Amino acid sequence: MRIDKRVLVVALVGIAVALPAALYLWSFMVDDALISARYAWHLAAGQGYRFNAGGPPSDGVTPLGWAFLLAPFAAGGALSAFRAAKLIGLIAWLLGAATMGVAVHRMDGGRRKWTGLALVFCSAPLGAWSVAGMETGLVLGLSAAAVSARVIGYERVTAIVAGLAAALRPEMVPWALVLALAPPVHLRPPERRSAARWTGLVLVLAPVLTVSLARLVAFGRVTPLALLAKPADAALGSRYALACLLLTGPIALVAWRKLPPWVRGLQLATGVHFVAIAIAGGDWMPLSRLAAPVLPAVVLAACAIVGRAHPAVGLPRLAVALAGLLFVFVKVGPVAAAVGEKRMAVIQQLRGPLSQSRVVATLDVGWVGAACDADVLDLAGVTDPAVAALPGGHTSKRVPHTLLMARKVDTLVLLLSKGKPRADPWTHSWFARVVELDVAQMPAMARDFTPVAESQGSLRYVVLRRNETAR
Repeated sequence: MRIDKRVLVVALVGIAVALPAALYLWSFMVDDALISARYAWHLAAGQGYRFNAGGPPSDGVTPLGWAFLLAPFAAGGALSAFRAAKLIGLIAWLLGAATMGVAVHRMDGGRRKWTGLALVFCSAPLGAWSVAGMETGLVLGLSAAAVSARVIGYERVTAIVAGLAAALRPEMVPWALVLALAPPVHLRPPERRSAARWTGLVLVLAPVLTVSLARLVAFGRVTPLALLAKPADAALGSRYALACLLLTGPIALVAWRKLPPWVRGLQLATGVHFVAIAIAGGDWMPLSRLAAPVLPAVVLAACAIVGRAHPAVGLPRLAVALAGLLFVFVKVGPVAAAVGEKRMAVIQQLRGPLSQSRVVATLDVGWVGAACDADVLDLAGVTDPAVAALPGGHTSKRVPHTLLMARKVDTLVLLLSKGKPRADPWTHSWFARVVELDVAQMPAMARDFTPVAESQGSLRYVVLRRNETAR
């Protein structure tokens, strides 16, 4: 079987525009990436699907199945799984970007259509989230492949791959449905359209419903635990979605006249997704994580639009979209590129002080879980159903003192606010999140816990050990 050299060249063009941002932002990470890695570590060690080796199974990873994919690489611990996750995400995204190059080659329009790929080259969200160690890199690859298949004319492939992406990220279900049901590039006779739409509907929903059923059987609920731990706030979600809309590239899609139906389908799918993430309450993570997976659809639609529009209209519109992306890259990119080094430094500094702990209570359970073998009480509730059900938001759960006592917590790890030194007594310190301030004010904490270590650098975590007399 001979490979068309032109297809290979345009696929390499797709990779070439995606790779630089990913390499520059290779060190980007978020704490949640290490949560999945710890689940994978316990799977590799034969301890089952659980965050704490001595605890019950819990639904602490929204993309059910992601930890199983990492498990073969986790024999060396959570950090080994994390490094594999970064590489898997990068490879998946580059393969998806290659399909986007092929899709641009296949779509109608003049040479100007290729300028739309500048949205990929300048995108910090695409670069960062492809290598963050989360499932997002894999989802980016699936999303890019699904949209590219739509442009090339493989509607069933579009539905299958979009359904897989939605099974990993539930907020993408509306996007996947609209994408699968939207008009194809080559319109069918009316009598065939209904059957094609029903087929697309089934192919999208099959993996989504399979994952929901697996959750119901394993954990007694069809929705991820994160939905309970992080209650949605529509007001915050709306502001989040609007900021993403302005700064990630969708401004390039502000066009309607003389567009083919399939391009309008991509526009509609994108708009529906931004409504979905607004309803979901947005996200605390930087660089538009929830918006990133649909940006390949934005890029291909933008390529089609700029390839058809008059240069005096299409290119300035694309330039406005690029301005938002460049603003984010310049302002946030250098900070994001330094995150991983800082987080790993904290792990190295506090690994020793945490080695003697049996049960650690903390909000940032990812890095703590990677630094020690102890059980971890998740003050955010992301991995702990008992905490997830408590009142409060992600960083403000009203955790009772009795829960710390019942779990026999012997160590606390709390983050100081930026620029604030640890006070004496430590309970008077200004900690970064509400739940940490609440923990510091629990009864007899100054008497029962003593600071034993503090990380250096911009992330100032305090490790506090329960006194022997308080055990």
